[in-house]
Amino acid sequence: MRIKHLIGGMALACLATMAQAVEETPNAIPGGSMVDAAKAKALFDKGAVFVDARVSAEYAEKHIKGAINVVYKEVHKKVSTLDPKDEFDLGKLPADKAKVMVFYCNGSPCWRGYKGADAAIKAGYKNVNWFRDGLPAWEAKSFPTE
Repeated sequence: MRIKHLIGGMALACLATMAQAVEETPNAIPGGSMVDAAKAKALFDKGAVFVDARVSAEYAEKHIKGAINVVYKEVHKKVSTLDPKDEFDLGKLPADKAKVMVFYCNGSPCWRGYKGADAAIKAGYKNVNWFRDGLPAWEAKSFPTE
């Protein structure tokens, strides 16, 4: 009986540790702008480039209409930690560094959109917007997807 309690306690400790490993994304992005669904839609209507930083399978399933898929491959998922082994192909972004862009993923705690936007800002892009609430908020408003 004692071993059963010990194993149960260890399982709970592991779950608590895993739960702590998930970080909510911040409410701002240095060097860029955080936008909500209404502002993202206004930028969409003005022709902004939407960058879906999710994995290709998620993008193929559904994405914001016209968005390009530039996967942010992260070593540390669901946390703010940037790793030199992370991969993000800046060559897939517009050559015009003044182009208005909106980065997104699956909403918080998904960090791919944030990390992709951060990489673009650090690469010298000037009009970077981060749509923190991402595809779930876009769909909740019945905005166009494909």
